[in-house]
Amino acid sequence: MSDQAILFIHALTGLHPGGGTALGVIDLPIRRERHTNWPIVPGSSLKGVLRSEYNRRVGSKPDRNPVVLALFGPPTGSSSEHAGALTLSDARILAFPVRSLSGVFAWVTCPAVLERLQRDLSIAGGGPLPEIPRPDPNSACCASSSPLVAGGKIILEEFEFSISEDGGEISSWVADRVTADTPSAKRICRHLAVLHDDDFTHFVSNATEIVARIGLDYHLKTARPSALFYEEYLPSETLLYSLVICQDSHRAEFPIEGRELLQKLESLKLSHVQIGGGETVGKGICAIRFFRATD
Repeated sequence: MSDQAILFIHALTGLHPGGGTALGVIDLPIRRERHTNWPIVPGSSLKGVLRSEYNRRVGSKPDRNPVVLALFGPPTGSSSEHAGALTLSDARILAFPVRSLSGVFAWVTCPAVLERLQRDLSIAGGGPLPEIPRPDPNSACCASSSPLVAGGKIILEEFEFSISEDGGEISSWVADRVTADTPSAKRICRHLAVLHDDDFTHFVSNATEIVARIGLDYHLKTARPSALFYEEYLPSETLLYSLVICQDSHRAEFPIEGRELLQKLESLKLSHVQIGGGETVGKGICAIRFFRATD
């Protein structure tokens, strides 16, 4: 019997899910959906991270553990033997951190993001979200007690948003499920703001971090020729999620139900992983949490 879950991802440091193709002055942009321009983390990257973590936690030789082979499939070169039972969608944006004049920063989301989350929750067997707020352009919905609000308005970057309705119910839902860290959950509950779809798209398209990286000549302590490049990052505190589906094992020598396989993965109690580029400079450290419809 197959099983489903939602994997929530909370970026604790800047995250670089590479796109591979230089765009304009950015040599290493992040991966984005073509039709929305919203950031994503490829499902193949997530699957590789979980496979590596499973091998490391159980202390097995790479790709010798039968659970690893059943979950993720055989090693490259022998993939024709059978498919892995685990499917992960690309991790989609849930909320994006933006500077705020009051309250330091806000997590912004929009109705289109929340509708997509609702659709994926229904695939995972989850119940409905609270009623999704639908603010007009240049308006925002947040909890009534939010410290983001000053004088009846929210100022994000250089833009002013009027408060249209209370968004506390959806903020509480996200906070309760996206993280196991109590201080982070409390902050999300009071700092999440729902914007119009177009306003949200502006921020995720233009408010990422662009970092200049450079290689130095070890002896001269000067920049090596052609060693300067610009890299794009999702800022720390970005929230994403991935749909997880686990089918019954396709490995003839190790028949096991998908529900039990997913439980074996969850039993590792993974709380933090490294995703994307820049591992040796502290990038891509993320808190993760599996959420089931019964949670």
